[in-house]
Amino acid sequence: MRQSRVSRGAALARLALRIGGRYVARSPRLLFASVERRTELRHDLALRSADEVAEELGSMKGVLMKLGQMASYIYEDMPLTFRAAMSRLQHRAPPMTAALASSVIADELGDVPERVFAQWDPLPFAAASIGQVHRAITRDGRAVAVKVQYPGIARSITSDLRNVGLLRRIVSAAFPGLDVRSLVDELGERLQEEVDYVREAESQEMFARYYEGHPVIRVPHVLPELSTARVLTSELVSGASFDELLEWNQEERDLAAETIHRFVFRSLYRLHAFNGDPHPGNYLFHGGGRVTFLDFGLTKQFTDEDLAPLIDAVRFLVFEKDFEAFRAALERAGFLRAGAPVPTEVVVDRFGQFYGTVLQDAPMTITPAYASAIVRRFFDARGPLAPYSDVPRAYVIMQRINLGLYAVLGMLNATANWRRIAEEIWPFRNGPPSTPIGEAEARWEAGSLSKQTQKVVKN
Repeated sequence: MRQSRVSRGAALARLALRIGGRYVARSPRLLFASVERRTELRHDLALRSADEVAEELGSMKGVLMKLGQMASYIYEDMPLTFRAAMSRLQHRAPPMTAALASSVIADELGDVPERVFAQWDPLPFAAASIGQVHRAITRDGRAVAVKVQYPGIARSITSDLRNVGLLRRIVSAAFPGLDVRSLVDELGERLQEEVDYVREAESQEMFARYYEGHPVIRVPHVLPELSTARVLTSELVSGASFDELLEWNQEERDLAAETIHRFVFRSLYRLHAFNGDPHPGNYLFHGGGRVTFLDFGLTKQFTDEDLAPLIDAVRFLVFEKDFEAFRAALERAGFLRAGAPVPTEVVVDRFGQFYGTVLQDAPMTITPAYASAIVRRFFDARGPLAPYSDVPRAYVIMQRINLGLYAVLGMLNATANWRRIAEEIWPFRNGPPSTPIGEAEARWEAGSLSKQTQKVVKN
């Protein structure tokens, strides 16, 4: 894996020239071909270019690969050939060699994996932007997933950040129409945190403890004795992939979507934390709405002060219909410049779209087109509010989660009364259960509170 700024920048430049040169070479054939043949040639050209971009981003890891992952599911308007190629990066990126992975284990855990573990599979079953994952059996017989970090990945991320201008041009060429500036900047900063597996282990265990015993949400526990700054060992969980879920019936897809929705908003409003990487490769599905959530390297925790203006915004827009108060909440959070010379109805139209799933107390289907409209609105740099709106630093990762959530639910064509589900979770509502999953969750929550009370009494 290339690590230096010069080598990674050169690879990006070669990729851009190669793709651009191919289009130039093909242009005479496109010009004189029939309409049917022209379409065929363009499709073949796009597919070959997409495959090259996917292969290059996958081999380079880091910021580049993460962008490819995100674009594959967030950006619905991307040409289908590019989306298909980029989707490979969600869980099938090119891995490092078995010998290199073994050397990382030896450096971090004191010996080669064949002696650290009772059984070790040298072939990874998943490979992502920061590390790859191997199956193993511990000395005491537990099946585990061992995430091994790519050597030099931290240096690669730093190199990518220094190549930010070229990086933006390459990604813009690969994904026409996508404004990648904020994504590139935010991802670079967050990925520097993600390379710390000690931090990720603490975050994952926080989620695992909180959701212990939950009827449909599962987070694998970490094995701290087999985890370090570059190796993260946790319980091995098997389940269906997102692609497999797409082949299930709509009822199963709706149940899985409800669980994902509950996980995102319960984590925010009750645990005050966000799992910041909601791409489809980080879910395992077990039927009946049961979902296992993986990868907590981009976790963001929030204070009561962080959440207060967000709660106010929901309350004023959805329930009280006080649009001036809604605007004031956005200004307080920093999404809108105070005193911006735009009418409040424009503010409501611009920001209200992000609350579209909860504005009506009725079932709603989230379609790919709806999710794509949300993304386009988010990246709209030409609207009347563009000079006066921003994503405050405290909420950058939250906006990424929202875009990812809409994209995932849109891919599932998920239907639910999202307003009723949200009302169960919003702390200023604490509504009654609205679905069978909600009823099971309420029983789990009551049991968890009871256990906490018993611990307090004993202490």
